[in-house]
Amino acid sequence: MTAVKIVKVLGTSEESWQDAAEEAFRQANKTIDDISGIEIEDWTANVENDEIVEYHATAEVAFPVHDGEV
Repeated sequence: MTAVKIVKVLGTSEESWQDAAEEAFRQANKTIDDISGIEIEDWTANVENDEIVEYHATAEVAFPVHDGEV
């Protein structure tokens, strides 16, 4: 049986929500080994002068717990 750890990561982009989600994954992948999946929990954005200026994607990143980890 494998235990899985889940952490939340916020990705941001000036381009799109998809780019924000991909940024969350890219940043998490720098420090987390063996990512097995991500779930986008929330999509939000900052608005200024009637325009979206920054997209946010909150992602839950799942990865296996290896021996010796908590």
